[in-house]
Amino acid sequence: MTTLTVREAIYYSAQLQLPDSMSRSEKKERAEATIREMGLQDAMNTRIGGWSVKGLSGGQKRRVSICIEILTRPKLLFLDEPTSGLDSAASYHVMNRIVQLAKQDGRTVVASIHQPSSEVFELFHNLCLLSSGRTVYFGSISAANEFFALNGFPCPTMRNPSDHYLRTINKDFDADIEKGVGGKATATEAINILVKSYKTSQGCQQVQRRVLEICQQNGGQEAKKGNQASFITQCTVLTRRSFVNMYRDLGYYWLRFAIYIALCLCVGTIFHDIGHDYGSIQARGSMLMFVAAFLTFMAIGGFPSFVEDMKIFTRERLNGHYGVAAYVIGNTFSSIPYLAMISVIPGAMAYYLVGLQKEFDHFAYFALMLFTTMMLVESLMMIVASIVPDFLMGIITGAGIQGVMMLNGGFFRLPNDLPNPFWKYPMYYIAFHKYANQGFYKNEFLGLTFPNEQIGGPATITGDEILRNIWQVQMGYSKWVDVAIVFGMVILYRFMFLGIIKTVEKVKPMIRAFLARTSKNPTHAEDPYASPMDA
Repeated sequence: MTTLTVREAIYYSAQLQLPDSMSRSEKKERAEATIREMGLQDAMNTRIGGWSVKGLSGGQKRRVSICIEILTRPKLLFLDEPTSGLDSAASYHVMNRIVQLAKQDGRTVVASIHQPSSEVFELFHNLCLLSSGRTVYFGSISAANEFFALNGFPCPTMRNPSDHYLRTINKDFDADIEKGVGGKATATEAINILVKSYKTSQGCQQVQRRVLEICQQNGGQEAKKGNQASFITQCTVLTRRSFVNMYRDLGYYWLRFAIYIALCLCVGTIFHDIGHDYGSIQARGSMLMFVAAFLTFMAIGGFPSFVEDMKIFTRERLNGHYGVAAYVIGNTFSSIPYLAMISVIPGAMAYYLVGLQKEFDHFAYFALMLFTTMMLVESLMMIVASIVPDFLMGIITGAGIQGVMMLNGGFFRLPNDLPNPFWKYPMYYIAFHKYANQGFYKNEFLGLTFPNEQIGGPATITGDEILRNIWQVQMGYSKWVDVAIVFGMVILYRFMFLGIIKTVEKVKPMIRAFLARTSKNPTHAEDPYASPMDA
């Protein structure tokens, strides 16, 4: 997270990944030792930084990511393009630190990398070159030049060997490449020559023998379970980390808080001292509808920050740091204080400026319903973010969904006038605006009496009659049932988010595999250790 310092980011991750059998001091010591190993001790108290706050350099951010992954001291470490987006100097420092760690702990590091500089390339011990799934070369760095030269593709003088290798086997443009002194060959032809040569080489045979030896060995002792923090610890740490991030990220809640204050001041001054005449009935309904619809609508403003959280969650989830349930619980509990603050302070400004019922229990219900509806909208946006990860598309999608719910919430078209079967059944009962509007109406109108200006009618009209006849509110249950239904929808949406995440994780690989098989230009994959006679 961009708002955390290096020390905080690594320590929170240590608390999530390391087992509860380790004390806090031991986890803190492990975190600081890891920071020193990656050469970040001078930046311990520097925020990572992002679009709004300047922080670490690109190379330092990459080293922070590596720190998080080596906290558990894994014996095998996979790094996917650790130098991507870095300049040559930053790339060298990152890879040099990784090589030093591998030497110190006897750790195996497998890194995919594109276009390494000559200095970075010299740090490697072994090299694996792949082209469309086929092994072009797998062996030591020192023997790679000889292998290419023997097959007619020597590396020219003063050229980076890695550039030469990648240029030789890159068939994206199928450009002609130098072949010895005289001839030329396409990249496809060069790949076929190198693949066949590798299959018949002594190095390939040694690899095959080694693989057979490993396959025939009995497995080592299975790692003991419980090498991570407990579920309760994960929830606690994620709640604390998310709370700090929300506090420091101005775009998460603070900007919305300022906008809510401005909007509620507008509402309070426009509907100021609304009174108790007959015309105030419509004004009350309009004001409460605006609160239930547009103030909750503004909750989508934090969607960009939430998308950034989702990126971090996806990466940490796939790396096995914690589960979906722990993330949902942590995000929920960390957001409660901020949503409560937004509900109470701006809500009180609008409520008392307008002159709604003065009793505290009425205001408490008003703030509680506002809080619950905003939490529901955030739950809805969590679902949208899990399906539409792009923040612009997500905001458009979330706004569209809320617009439909708002339209048939019972204000713009009264419930009895909604067309059947779609808009009233089921859409009217699915939209949370139905329950928010009815809860607000019951909270405000019950117990009040207004003068009746209708000709031929009684002198006064009660709040109960207004709810039944004007707003067509269902009076078979109390206002507390309405808020309970909205709260139940919050829980349902959070469970839907959890289910979607788990489903996407299972379905996405199958979709990718299907698309790969049905591609117009399928890639040709071969067994890298197949017998030379199979070629």
